[in-house]
Amino acid sequence: MHGDWKNDLSTVEGRITLDRPLAPLSWLRVGGEAELLFQPAHMADISAFMRSVPDEVPVMPIGVCSNLIIRDGGIKGAVIRLGRGFNGFEVMANGNLRVGAGALDAQVAKQAAQAGFDLAFLRTIPGGIGGAIRMNAGCYGDYLADVFVSATAVRRDGKVVTLRREDMGFAYRHSDLPQDLVIVQAVLAAPKGEPEDIEAKMEDALAKRAASQPVNELSCGSTFRNPAGFSSTGKADDVHDLKAWKVIDEAGLRGVRLGGAQMSEMHPNFLINTGGATAADLEGLGEMVREKVFKQQGISLEWEIKRVGEPAP
Repeated sequence: MHGDWKNDLSTVEGRITLDRPLAPLSWLRVGGEAELLFQPAHMADISAFMRSVPDEVPVMPIGVCSNLIIRDGGIKGAVIRLGRGFNGFEVMANGNLRVGAGALDAQVAKQAAQAGFDLAFLRTIPGGIGGAIRMNAGCYGDYLADVFVSATAVRRDGKVVTLRREDMGFAYRHSDLPQDLVIVQAVLAAPKGEPEDIEAKMEDALAKRAASQPVNELSCGSTFRNPAGFSSTGKADDVHDLKAWKVIDEAGLRGVRLGGAQMSEMHPNFLINTGGATAADLEGLGEMVREKVFKQQGISLEWEIKRVGEPAP
């Protein structure tokens, strides 16, 4: 790896911080340092940065880290985080919505409702639009893929590209986007509705969520994907009637702890930082749950939360 690559970024306009602690930026308040954190000024700045960083240096975009465990040893290479200049919201002439990748899901849902567009499902999803696109975020049966038209992104070689639906590889809680692709903005086609009706729908969803989920805890939401069902041939399909929380509960793991990490008593598929947890506590507890569920029930739970970076030395 180029030892001097961090000194060769004079062409970029954004903010560069070396050895930036990431725990304060993380939803779970855990994680080590980014070797370099880049906060771009605009889209062309991202392109310039990508072209300046040697190919062998890993690049990772992050948002508000609402679906991420950053390991205690931090992230090597470059981390890109979009700031205020990337949180725009616009109703286009054709009735679609153009939204910045750095905009919070909940804020976009509220702005859309005020304009008479129904993106209510985003109201209860923590995180930003960029992450929602990358993981095809969804809630109560509605998914980002349902409203996705296109996205503007910057590739690792610095080229700006437009991605259509057929480029995304959307699946349950998944897209096929490369890890180092930086989503900048997206165009969404939302159904129209009366603002007051959409607001009421969002309030109902918030109340439903508060009644069943530990919304006041440090958590990234669902820890594991709901297990896939099986067709009559015995092959896994994309039916997710079996719920991860129920599998975990039946394994006797509701409320189980490891260090400062706990599977929530309220919703056992929520991994929470009760205070003072390390990333190793959180990931370790998740792996312990996976192991016990598989041993008892023969079901292999898949992480929905992404784990990135290096373990502590």
